[in-house]
Amino acid sequence: MKYLALATGLFAATTAVAETPVLTIYTYDSFVSEWGPGPAVEKAFEAECACDLQFVGAGDGAALLGRLKLEGDRTEADIVLGLDTTLTAAATATGLFAPVELTAAYDLPMAWEDTHFVPYDWGYFAFVKKADQAGPANFKELADSDLKIVIQDPRSSTPGLGLLMWVKAAYGDEAPAIWAGLADNIVTVTKGWSEAYGLFLEGEADMVLSYTTSPAYHLIAEEDASKAAAAFDEGHYMQIEVAGKIAGTDQPELADKFLAFMVSDAFQSLIPTTNWMYPAVMPKDGLPKGFETLIQPVKSLLVPADMADAVREQAMTEWLSALSQ
Repeated sequence: MKYLALATGLFAATTAVAETPVLTIYTYDSFVSEWGPGPAVEKAFEAECACDLQFVGAGDGAALLGRLKLEGDRTEADIVLGLDTTLTAAATATGLFAPVELTAAYDLPMAWEDTHFVPYDWGYFAFVKKADQAGPANFKELADSDLKIVIQDPRSSTPGLGLLMWVKAAYGDEAPAIWAGLADNIVTVTKGWSEAYGLFLEGEADMVLSYTTSPAYHLIAEEDASKAAAAFDEGHYMQIEVAGKIAGTDQPELADKFLAFMVSDAFQSLIPTTNWMYPAVMPKDGLPKGFETLIQPVKSLLVPADMADAVREQAMTEWLSALSQ
């Protein structure tokens, strides 16, 4: 009887595990790092979903769409989290994303009207430097300086892609000349954000492409005020990060539940001090102390999502041409 009871218990446990629904979310590596939002989000959502939430790191943000295109209908993803408005039109055009019916009290610098993607955070791209170091006031001053910078590859990284869009939005037809001037300032081009920021912290460059919010990490998490973002007078390019549901998911209700959770206070309150961005929905307790010290761009730059594909292709060609000289 003892063995029968043990066997019965093992069968019941195995059945329970087998029946636990799994929600698979593709995202970028830093999101699922031990210091990113992923671990806390997973714990909080699993506490209310009776499911197994599995994050899959897929490189940097821009690499997500490339992986999804390769996998097509065979993808194991139920949700993709980490695209931005530079990529949403291209992502929608794949036919792999389902429309989403969800409303929220977004605290974004623009009205949100996309029917396939849900925003979860936003911020501005910037070059981060030492706080006591004089920074350039714009890209032309940067190109004329001896400052060494680290940037990310726009083919794999959303910050890298954001930089291309930033230069193009600010300078239009002058963009190729800007890149020609910047070419000798670039120490290296990394695949993703983490590698680039690490090189900056190791002293391999004077500045790194990141966000206006990045100094908040050092100030709040490390009590270190030695980093600052350089304020550019031509404006800063905005990034709005989003998540979308895969049309072929076998967990549609669970995916919808996660997207709704994503704009809840439980998720949004984690964003400022784990992803170090502005939350898409303002948490009930507001922003943490320290965010008020961040620079505020004099001008917000953003190419509309429906124009992003064409601008991206031209900007990519100009960037590749300049760096190949």
